[in-house]
Amino acid sequence: MKILVANLGSTSFKYRLYDMSDERQLARGGTERIGSTESRSYVEIGGVRRELVSHVPDHAVAVRRCLDQLTDRENGCLQDAAEVAAIGFKAVHGGRFSGVQRVTPEVLAAMDEMSPVAPAHNPPYITAMRLLREKLPEIPLVAAFETGFHQTIPDRHRYYAVPREWADAYHVQRWGFHGASHRYIAQRTAELLGRDDLRIISCHLGGSSSLCAIRNGQSVATSMGMSPQTGLPQNNRAGDFDPYAVAMIVERTGKSLPEVLEILGSKSGLAGLSGTSGDVRDVEEAIAAGNADARRAMDVYVGAVRDYLGAYLVELGGADVIVFTGGIGENGVTVRAEICQGLEQLGIELNPQANAAAKGETPIHAGTSRTQLWVVPTNEEIVVARQAKELLQG
Repeated sequence: MKILVANLGSTSFKYRLYDMSDERQLARGGTERIGSTESRSYVEIGGVRRELVSHVPDHAVAVRRCLDQLTDRENGCLQDAAEVAAIGFKAVHGGRFSGVQRVTPEVLAAMDEMSPVAPAHNPPYITAMRLLREKLPEIPLVAAFETGFHQTIPDRHRYYAVPREWADAYHVQRWGFHGASHRYIAQRTAELLGRDDLRIISCHLGGSSSLCAIRNGQSVATSMGMSPQTGLPQNNRAGDFDPYAVAMIVERTGKSLPEVLEILGSKSGLAGLSGTSGDVRDVEEAIAAGNADARRAMDVYVGAVRDYLGAYLVELGGADVIVFTGGIGENGVTVRAEICQGLEQLGIELNPQANAAAKGETPIHAGTSRTQLWVVPTNEEIVVARQAKELLQG
């Protein structure tokens, strides 16, 4: 069985193709600038990369081009597009639909209902899925919702202290996201340590960041809530923010509520606080140049990570292992060091040399640390491929 895993943006399509008989990656590729006269497509098979510049009007054409590249007689890895058993999507928010679902009109309608709280994520997925259902009806579409991994979170961490009917009628609750990444970390860490009874704190740190407390392979708490805009500060999203401040900003600035939400969702976070792009590399470069705003932004980010880390140590009664993953988690030597600074009394001791040299899957804790510290690169795509395979096999 071969599964194509799609990662969609408003003008982009990226994919990986897996042979699920041995979970081998056969190909990867994508298209950028969809809708532009200079769309750029690429495919990488067997370490050989090929590129093409031409007009790709929509996501359905991008997928069709992908299938053409994969079935190319000279350079492809498939005999026929019919070998693709399904296209799996790392879908974000389905509200009343969670877990793994075949993409149907009912699922798309549920995703549309949640677009107000996932404005940067749901609309491009909905548009692309509808196009693909129409133009490629022979290929099943499977949505693996990021909220699915967090269905095991207990009510005390799921409900907000608001009128109960809001949860019942409008799905207002802490849903949690980055489910594929946290699921992968739970599974892979259990394999690395040879145990399935671990207390894990998964730190997915990147352009979008969240922490997750995991007990015995199941999510019991996570930092993101109703929307992907909540929790930790993101590269350009505010994270946790007092709703009464929104009302005040609307009143004082004369901006509309949608305008203020746009600022909170795309011009805040590390970018808004530091005055940089929001990319941690740019923030660190500004810090090195003596930029006080950048230093403050980094302190706010690290402080928020430590706040949730402390809460999850209490929730789990300690941790067997803390895992860093995501672009920042895997590459942020300084960020990891600042997060772990001064935690020796809690049994968390970083090995500075191991931290500085960390590449790939590797421990970075000191020999005297009671809690193991690991860097583990995530693989959200293989999780989605596994979930799609399980759904297709019933």
